[in-house]
Amino acid sequence: MQSKNRKVPFRVISALLAILIATFLVFALSSGGDSSKGPIENAMANIGEFFNNMELKLNMRSRTNKRENKLTWLKPYFKDKNLVNHPGKVLLGVYDNETKENFESIVNLEDSLHTAFPLIHIFCAWGSKPEEKFPTTQVRNIIELGSIPVITWEPWLTDFTVNDIPGLRKAELRDKNGMKDVADGVYDTYIKQWAQSAKKVKRIMFLRFGHEMNDFFRYPWGPQNNSPKDFIMAWRHVHDLFVKEGVNNVVWIWSPHPAYEFKTFYPGDAYVDYVGVGVLNYGTIAPWSKWWSFKEIFGNHYELLASFKKPILITEFGSLIVGGNRAAWYADALDSLPQKYPMVKAIIFFHFSKDNTTTQQVLNWYIKDDREVTGAIIKAINGWKQ
Repeated sequence: MQSKNRKVPFRVISALLAILIATFLVFALSSGGDSSKGPIENAMANIGEFFNNMELKLNMRSRTNKRENKLTWLKPYFKDKNLVNHPGKVLLGVYDNETKENFESIVNLEDSLHTAFPLIHIFCAWGSKPEEKFPTTQVRNIIELGSIPVITWEPWLTDFTVNDIPGLRKAELRDKNGMKDVADGVYDTYIKQWAQSAKKVKRIMFLRFGHEMNDFFRYPWGPQNNSPKDFIMAWRHVHDLFVKEGVNNVVWIWSPHPAYEFKTFYPGDAYVDYVGVGVLNYGTIAPWSKWWSFKEIFGNHYELLASFKKPILITEFGSLIVGGNRAAWYADALDSLPQKYPMVKAIIFFHFSKDNTTTQQVLNWYIKDDREVTGAIIKAINGWKQ
């Protein structure tokens, strides 16, 4: 009740202020002639946008407060790595490419699925660009929402400048044996900066470094440029640097591609907390794809993934609509999942509206407005016995 009482006067004052400013501008516009129309009209548009954004933030604050209340059970996980590695239930999460500062798109998906996600996933590349520094603002906002950050950390070596890391090879040469360079300490300055920033978070966060390292066709840190041994040495070097910097709040996700041999890329039990795996059904969208079931993509590899005796996190979970019944695909995937695949401890929905990372077409993985799909997901998850 108290929060409502604070909002009403603020909105009234804001409305009165908007009226006064608009009245002044109308007067100025009418008395200033045509020459003043451009700047004044722009000012009015900016003022309107300011108040619209203010109202949106107020609405989002109300919704996110309710969201945080739904996740009070998660609070013990924030500082207990052992609890995160052995959760009492399957932790749900999401990646959404349209996420803004207030994570409204994620809250909208949660509304459609009648849930609140304990995990929120973001992607970050290595490099010298401002957006390739540690995502402090995003991580802080995720924590303020009451969730745990999951970061996929992609070692794109060509984005560094020699000003930041002196002595680098030419950009076009860096990918070849790039993981050996990482292992040899070439990028230590950058890694240590990240480690210190992660330490300052003081809350548990997941880090998925160099995912799908066994795929020959996808990423430059793959086996077309690096040996399994060099990848392992790079992984261990990055992990050890974090430990030396006193970072103890990172949960390490080793995430191979299940379609290719991956055991030779495993860094070792002491260096891995979770085994991650992407489960994406592309349907018939491309000549190389077909309508794959969840069992074909994941289930057939489950025993081998589980053989590492680490909790499994499905890092990208989703299906396109082309080529089959998408609602049935989700229902089949999630039905009795904790019983069928007990090592699966977390699932992150891949909610990407404009995905052009795999095909020349722009793919849409969004499900929030598909009532048949969201209904199937809600029914399956509500049926879990955990």
